[in-house]
Amino acid sequence: MSTPPFTPALPAVTGITVGHWTHASGGTGCTVVLAPHGGMRAAAAIRGRATGTREFDALTARHLVPHVDALLLTGGSAYGLGAADGVMRWLRERGRGLPVSPAQVVPIVPAAVIFDLPADGSARWPRADDGFAACEAAGAGVAEGSVGAGAGATVGKVTGLEHAMKGGLGTWAARAGDVVVAALVVVNALGDVRDARGEILAGARGEGGRPRDAQAYLAAGGPLFGRMAQATGNTTLAVVATNARLDRVGLEELARVGNDSLARRITPYGTLFDGDVCFAASTAQVDAASLLQVEALAGQVVPMALERAVRLARGTPAAPGLADRENR
Repeated sequence: MSTPPFTPALPAVTGITVGHWTHASGGTGCTVVLAPHGGMRAAAAIRGRATGTREFDALTARHLVPHVDALLLTGGSAYGLGAADGVMRWLRERGRGLPVSPAQVVPIVPAAVIFDLPADGSARWPRADDGFAACEAAGAGVAEGSVGAGAGATVGKVTGLEHAMKGGLGTWAARAGDVVVAALVVVNALGDVRDARGEILAGARGEGGRPRDAQAYLAAGGPLFGRMAQATGNTTLAVVATNARLDRVGLEELARVGNDSLARRITPYGTLFDGDVCFAASTAQVDAASLLQVEALAGQVVPMALERAVRLARGTPAAPGLADRENR
């Protein structure tokens, strides 16, 4: 039997599927990462100081629950956490979750949010039915760019949303022998996104639309957020997944590696106004060749997923996107 082609996306880790729901306005959405039947080990590391999360205790090494059944990345700030109810309903209907009696399961669905609420106060955020719809859409193919939890994302908001560019969602994967490591990133950062050479790909725009360099601007004492004089909503969320056997302590370290990789490409990262979180998950199917192999592979795939998130993001009248430039 021939080996199926390797697709560089999060579902390259066998058993994991990804599904999106995107609001009709294109201004928000959610993305679910479904575990294989029986769940997956998971942990997380928080770098930002403005997080919105749910069920995070279940990701700690001391917690009773040994596995999670899904991870949810969602827009809508804290309101969007309610979309996890729909993910739980979808899993419960299929008998997937922590068995608590012969006839009952409790699905474990840690979730984290980005801030993409509209400034006009509209009640626009993912809800329970939308989380359910994302599960229904889950599969091995992953749309990227301005979709799911990345739909309403923007980057480079240090001088206000009016000078920002579009962020989005990206994914990538790598394989070394039997070991697969994959990443999915939603970037909605206060700061700029840089390429491997350190040049700004997408971020705050200055005169003539040229990059402003958020890090240098802040270092010089520039005032935050321009005319709004308040936080406009930020956060980068990431999932790093592998088929290698890692316990939750090892997964927590892998999540930290994911955050480190993001910090090298997003400047500044983990600020007072960002809710940056990296999840790490393992389906525990193979042994890694060395103690650092998985972390090294993560250092390769996370930056690629981040870069794809902005390169494939479509612009709006308010915020230009790189996909519009690069597809001309």
